[in-house]
Amino acid sequence: MSGGDTARRRPADGVPDELLDAAERLDRDELRALQLERLRRTLRLAYDHVELYRRKFDAAGVDPDDCRTLADLARFPFTTKADLRDSYPFGMFAVPMSEVRRLHASSGTTGLPTVVGYTEQDLSTWADVVARSIRAAGGRPGHKVHVAYGYGLFTGGLGAHYGAERAGCTVIPASGGMTARQVRIIQDFEPEIIMVTPSYMLTLLDEFERQGVDPRSTSLRVGIFGAEPWTEVMRAEIEERFGIDAVDIYGLSEVMGPGVAQECVETKDGLHIWEDHFLPEVVDPFTDEVLPEGESGELVFTSLTKEAMPVIRYRTRDLTRLLPGTARPAFRRMEKVTGRSDDMIILRGVNVFPSQIEEIVLRTPGVAPHFRIELSRRGRLDHMTVAAEARANTGQEQRTAAASAIAQGIKDGIGVTAEVSVVDPETLERSVGKIQRVKDLRPRD
Repeated sequence: MSGGDTARRRPADGVPDELLDAAERLDRDELRALQLERLRRTLRLAYDHVELYRRKFDAAGVDPDDCRTLADLARFPFTTKADLRDSYPFGMFAVPMSEVRRLHASSGTTGLPTVVGYTEQDLSTWADVVARSIRAAGGRPGHKVHVAYGYGLFTGGLGAHYGAERAGCTVIPASGGMTARQVRIIQDFEPEIIMVTPSYMLTLLDEFERQGVDPRSTSLRVGIFGAEPWTEVMRAEIEERFGIDAVDIYGLSEVMGPGVAQECVETKDGLHIWEDHFLPEVVDPFTDEVLPEGESGELVFTSLTKEAMPVIRYRTRDLTRLLPGTARPAFRRMEKVTGRSDDMIILRGVNVFPSQIEEIVLRTPGVAPHFRIELSRRGRLDHMTVAAEARANTGQEQRTAAASAIAQGIKDGIGVTAEVSVVDPETLERSVGKIQRVKDLRPRD
């Protein structure tokens, strides 16, 4: 650590000392002092060099020097994805372009993409936090890591790649797609770790079985899954059918990329946030009030060490809650994200999340973990149709029973009526990146 940062060494409970870096050995008081030092520096950087932050701070009547405690951060304004799009492409950068070593961007499927930049130090920090994440997941130097996240402007592939190299691992840069070839590479190259979206892991699982290969026979021991919400039921399905440990990694390009938080393989009880680099808050998504630890709401992040593009109180739209640390006591945990405030479906006045449908589908016998939700308007009322995919060799009688069970589960568990069909195996669209579960055909009133 630099910039006057100091740390006393204290081993985390139950974790071998040699696997922890200096920040992972801090106690909470040391960490909070480090956070405040870095927060004040970040607020000053943003105010002095980013016009949007200068305008927002001035409008809110706050100055970086007003931040004297971590609680003072609540006085500062939020940053939203709209702010990033309004500043397209480089208006959020706090350094000259000559100091930017890489650019990434979101897909921009619903408007202008959000663009992020990294200095040389930012790239090193990013590699460090991903390497820390891989160690927490059970990765060790010399392990081979099969990276099946997409490479390119999406942060997943390159973020995982450089982090795995920093961790001393051997990288297999498979990227996404060419599923049959990926199965062959896993068999031939024998990686211990795979980093991929959970939905694409299920696609790989289908391909193993299509080729007549037992997924449990491979060299894989750990799956590090991120980029989309996934449930505990899906974890159980992947672990059972692959014979691996499945752990969650969290990140988003606006804050850094993958490696903001990581689930530890020894506990699997939520994601430890690397709080020496990313300061979390949870707020009420409707009132914007900061919520106490343990209460569920919208996750908000402030970067503490980013140079090219600091972010202040960025609203992620991810829904979770903060909990005390366990495997890494210095760092608080965030509960697994199972939904986003902007993914919430409002159907006839009831709030519905795709993850709720997923849990019902996954526990239904005879149905594969692939489904699609379609929203339409029939007369004056909204209508939801759910198509779930049958497993191989599931007969028509069992399909009918499965459709009825899913519909009843949605009615009893969520409180809405849905039309459910169970379709033939391998007929629903697969995704090699972030999966899109919902197709909204309702007219825009």
